[in-house]
Amino acid sequence: MNKTIYNILSGALGGVLVFIILLNSPKAAGLFGVREREASGPVNSQTANRDYASPVDFESAVINSVEKANPAVVSIVVTKDVPIIERYYEESTPFNPFGGGIFGGDQFSPFRLRVPQYRQNGTEKREVGGGSGFMVTNDGMIITNRHVVANDDVEYTVFTNDGTSYDAQVVARDPINDLAVIKIEGSELTYLELADSDTLKVGQTVIAIGNALAEFRNTVSVGVISGLSRSIVAGSGNGQSEQLNEVIQTDAAINPGNSGGPLLNLEGKVVGVNVAVALESENIGFALPVELVRGVLDSVKETGRIVRPYIGVRYVPITQAIMEANNLTVDYGVLVLRGDNVEELAVLPGSPADKAGLREGDIILEVDGKKLAGQNSLAGEIGKRKVGDTISLKLLSKGEEKEIKVKLGQLPG
Repeated sequence: MNKTIYNILSGALGGVLVFIILLNSPKAAGLFGVREREASGPVNSQTANRDYASPVDFESAVINSVEKANPAVVSIVVTKDVPIIERYYEESTPFNPFGGGIFGGDQFSPFRLRVPQYRQNGTEKREVGGGSGFMVTNDGMIITNRHVVANDDVEYTVFTNDGTSYDAQVVARDPINDLAVIKIEGSELTYLELADSDTLKVGQTVIAIGNALAEFRNTVSVGVISGLSRSIVAGSGNGQSEQLNEVIQTDAAINPGNSGGPLLNLEGKVVGVNVAVALESENIGFALPVELVRGVLDSVKETGRIVRPYIGVRYVPITQAIMEANNLTVDYGVLVLRGDNVEELAVLPGSPADKAGLREGDIILEVDGKKLAGQNSLAGEIGKRKVGDTISLKLLSKGEEKEIKVKLGQLPG
């Protein structure tokens, strides 16, 4: 049974409350992803393997991590000019059907009706939403969730933990993942280091910091990593949806307003970006892996916007049921398949997949030798690479295995 979970935005902005449904059944999806970070060497964290001699040592590690990170974690307040509606009264005289009499006519009637009316009397700035974020450069570049800063007709203000406020501008919104970059003016600001999410382990201690309920700034909660490489589909009330791959599941308490805040390891380094929480559950939260953040930062620094690679196919993961229903010879990989609507072609014309010869009905088995099975998704593999990279796909096409090369293109628009 599908489980509904929600993006953890606090506020009343129309159209930004987004629900997420866990992928219990296959859905046709487009192939998009994120850029791979530059080869500058991994920031290895051994926190997951560290032994603490006593509870005091563990507590000290948590405190030190929070103290290190807090100056770089920010609260984002969303304000908007909204109309001021006031009520006033108009007096009117009821019609006198007797035309005078002892009252001398309607204009002399002692009876008056006070009719309430409403009118706009200017505008006022009002807080309409909020979220969290964290600085990633010393000149004020901040990572947050896209749904926190989704609107253009509002103003964004950033508050640091010491109460200092800054006007913020949206630099870029990720067209695929729920990430965005905003900027404040500053220098020599404290920022967070990014860990290597590839070293994460289930059971590892993590710390969430954020603007809980858009009211309690830099609220700290501690938990563990409950699962890795989860796949969820996010959909808004207006019919839009997006697939988020390889997200981190945690039981650290995450509340409305925590959107965009960091998920930290015990070294105070970012391992994820808090994005969603399951309702009607006990501490099931999700965070986007930090590797997505690396791609976003690289892209913004190089091009001023977020560029995504893609191959241009729609597909459905192979399951046991699909294999049996279609007499397939494999129970893994993804089947290239058109969408529900007639305009949703299996292979987009002119796309890298089209140029490489992929066709509807082909089954993609491996990417660069990595088998597409379990939590290893095609979208996730594409997401680790850059525009212009060439990948090798192992296919099952018309009953025969073969390999083709595909040069990743830039996601249009």
